[in-house]
Amino acid sequence: MSMLAADPELIRIGNCSGFYGDRLSAMREMLEGGQLDVLTGDYLAELTMLILGRDRMKDPSLGYAKTFVRQIEDCLGLALERNVQIVTNAGGLNPAGLAEKLRKVAADLGLDAKVAHVEGDDLLSRAGELGLGSPLTANAYLGAWGIVECLNAGADIVVTGRVTDASVIVGPAAAHFGWGRTDYDQLAGAVVAGHVIECSTQATGGNFAFFTELADLGRPGFPIAEVRRDGSSVITKHQGTGGAVTVDTVAAQLMYEIQGARYAGPDVTARLDTIELNREGSDRVLISGVTGEAPPPQLKVSLNTLGGFRNEMEFVLTGLDIEAKAELAQRQLESWLPVRPAELTWTLARLDRPDAETEEQASALLRCVVRDPDPNKVGRSFSNVAVELALASYPGTNFTSLPGNGSPYGVYTPGFVDAAEVPHAAVLPQGTRVDIAPASDTLELADVAEPELPEPLPANETRRAPLGAIALARSGDKGGNANIGVWVRTDEQWRWLAHTLTVERIKELLPEAVPLTVTRHVLPNLRAVNFIIEGLLGQGVAYQARFDPQAKGLGEWLRSRHVDIPLELL
Repeated sequence: MSMLAADPELIRIGNCSGFYGDRLSAMREMLEGGQLDVLTGDYLAELTMLILGRDRMKDPSLGYAKTFVRQIEDCLGLALERNVQIVTNAGGLNPAGLAEKLRKVAADLGLDAKVAHVEGDDLLSRAGELGLGSPLTANAYLGAWGIVECLNAGADIVVTGRVTDASVIVGPAAAHFGWGRTDYDQLAGAVVAGHVIECSTQATGGNFAFFTELADLGRPGFPIAEVRRDGSSVITKHQGTGGAVTVDTVAAQLMYEIQGARYAGPDVTARLDTIELNREGSDRVLISGVTGEAPPPQLKVSLNTLGGFRNEMEFVLTGLDIEAKAELAQRQLESWLPVRPAELTWTLARLDRPDAETEEQASALLRCVVRDPDPNKVGRSFSNVAVELALASYPGTNFTSLPGNGSPYGVYTPGFVDAAEVPHAAVLPQGTRVDIAPASDTLELADVAEPELPEPLPANETRRAPLGAIALARSGDKGGNANIGVWVRTDEQWRWLAHTLTVERIKELLPEAVPLTVTRHVLPNLRAVNFIIEGLLGQGVAYQARFDPQAKGLGEWLRSRHVDIPLELL
């Protein structure tokens, strides 16, 4: 029978995937690289559910992450030999189908692997009655207790559908330590550890603002959380792997895709404003002090619908009269179209510079994006007209690529349903089905009162410099909203940042946010402020409202903007 960790006071939980498409060799690297008790993988970004939904439309037996099957074919024997249990949300829209596939893989390899799965998150057949409309996919975010049942029943592999990203880490910790459903501080500590490691190498130096400080970012190792009985944890990685684990790489991942000080989940609401980070040695960061509260009574639901069809065309404008060239191309294309699509948007990226030494440096890009429920209105009727401009428009007309037939695009929206409406079941290795009750103790989610800010710095001499000279940032997407977390390293820098980087200043520095609602949340323990910019990403990543549809570079744009910084901080 499988055992969780050998050490009763500690469980070592590694991660080998942060998205569907992450490093295929990571599972083997993590199993061979050092001691682990549990290996987890997160495959389900918001966009992934749409991709899996389209897979399932073509073949009802699909709907799970196929790359995970290849990893198990390669590594199952190694995992069993090393007594490492695997917990993953790779089941996507079809966890039962993936579990069945894994049993066949094990049988073909001549291995005895106990496979269990968690289901109940898929609400598609009841979407209408639950007030969720008519989506392509509708999946509630389940918590960790189904995973706990599977592990307690001796599962070697547990696959789930849509659980919260941290649940694949919380489940093994709760099973190992025997935590109860109201052990909120311990659960919240595990949620924070899970949030840090679920996005793979983003915790070990990937996407890190001060990346030039890292000695070896060639190929970052994947992260490990050593979770302790009290819910505290140490974030680390296998020895000899690339990247780094520092207070700032951990803080960077903590700031990723969060909202306010309360981080709500189906099992616990973690208070991000209680987190303490401390270096505990080389590539070892202690997370402690996390407190938890009862979860909200409702579960979040990930809803994906097909929004229509889109196409785009990008014109290259070179040399003089850029604005006039753009105006001509736009006027011609719009007047030549036989039928106007529902949405037609233009953006001009002035990447050109005067008296440029290369043709590329002399060129700007003009992009036209069209969307419509009718594929014919954005297909050949658009593409043909765009291509006809080649010999009939501004001097030097050329394109970055030729447009195609148009393609479907998705729209992501979050929904909410009462937890009691969502079935949550563990299907154990022997086939027994165990129903998991929703949380009985709940607490409505509310904003945290604005914390007391530090004394502002006295008005000393300043110098104009990029914000990123002293501040780090990490940004990401939550549906159509973008978040930017910004933090600094010293108390003196915090005294300046807390009073300087206001909502008004963000709108000055990021003019695209001016017409939008921006909210600021202050996290003094991390010397951090987090901003939510509502609607910046339109209707989510698949809608591709911006050229950076997941807001990955938004924080770096902010860091590049110039502000007046006190000389003593530089």
